[in-house]
Amino acid sequence: MCTARGMRLFGVQLVGLNGATGQKLLLTLALFAAVWLLSAAGRWTIRALRTRESGSQLVFWGQQGFSLAAVALFVLGIISIWFNSAGQLATVGGIASAGIAFALQKPITAVAGYFVVLRSRVFTVGDRITLGGVRGDVISLSLLQTTVMEMGEPPGVQEQALPPTWVHGRQYTGRVVAITNDKVFDNPVYNYTREFPFLWDEMRIPIRYDANRQTAERILLEVAELHSTPIHEISQRSLDALKQRYGIEPSDITPRVYYRLTDNWLELTLRFRVDPRGARPVKDLMSRDILTRFDAAGIGIASATYDIVHMPPLRVVTEPPADGHEPPK
Repeated sequence: MCTARGMRLFGVQLVGLNGATGQKLLLTLALFAAVWLLSAAGRWTIRALRTRESGSQLVFWGQQGFSLAAVALFVLGIISIWFNSAGQLATVGGIASAGIAFALQKPITAVAGYFVVLRSRVFTVGDRITLGGVRGDVISLSLLQTTVMEMGEPPGVQEQALPPTWVHGRQYTGRVVAITNDKVFDNPVYNYTREFPFLWDEMRIPIRYDANRQTAERILLEVAELHSTPIHEISQRSLDALKQRYGIEPSDITPRVYYRLTDNWLELTLRFRVDPRGARPVKDLMSRDILTRFDAAGIGIASATYDIVHMPPLRVVTEPPADGHEPPK
C-alpha cells in the first residue's frame, strides 16, 4: 500500500520506498532496456556494414565506440533520474568514489590500461604482441581484458617461458588467453607488427674449418634472398614514418653473414628479413634449401664428434682354470 509518507507491506513501513522512488526504479529499468537495445542495434548495424576490405577492424572499433557510448548514456541517465541537486550528487559521488576506488583497484587500473592502449596505440586487434608473458595475436580488446590467440615459443625461449608451451615454434597452440589490461603498466609490451612490416631473424650454421667458407657464405646469402622478404616489398612509407616519429632509420636491411670462431667449428650466422607471421615456414624452406646446396657443394654441417687418432696396442693374457683343465675350444 502506498501512502503519502511511503510504502507499507503487510503493515510494515518500508523506509525509503515511496511513489517517487518506484517511479525512479521503473525509469531506471526502462533506461537500461533502451540503452541495451540501442547498443545491440548499433553492433548489428556495424556487422551488417562489414566488407571484405574493412575486415574485423571496422567491427572492432565500431563495437568499442557503441559500448563506450552506451556506458556514458546509461551513467548520465542514472544521474538525471536519481539526483535532484548538485550538492546531493557531490556528496554521494564523493563517498561512492572513495569506496569504489578502494574495493576495485585492479579493475580500475585495467580500465585505465584500456584507455592507455587506445590513446597511445600500443596495439590493436590483429597485432602480434607479447604481454604478461603471453605471445600471440590480439583477437579482442575490452574494458578489462585483452584476449590473445596464444603462440608457441622457439626452442631457445622454451626454458624461460611461463607457462611453457608444447609448440616449439611461432605458431598457434590453440589456447585463447585473457590478459587483464593492467599488465601494460607492469610489463613491457612487445609488438611484432606495429611499426615494421618485417622482422630481422637469424639462423646459425656451423661448418668445419677446412670447408669452403666462401661458397658456404654465398649459398646462405642466395637462399636468404630467395626465401626471405624481398627488399622491394618493404614499405618505404613505414620506414619514413618510423624515422619521422622516432628520429632513427633502420640500417643494414640486406641479408648478411657473420662469422664466429669456436673451439670446434666456424659458426656462420645468417641475418635476414622475414614476415612476422611466416617465420617458421620460411626458416623451414631455407633449411631444406641450404642442406641441398651444401650437399651439392660438398660442405658438411659440423657437429660435436670425436676422432680417435691413436690407439695403443692391446695385449690379451688368458690364464688356465684353477682345476687344471683346459677350457673347451
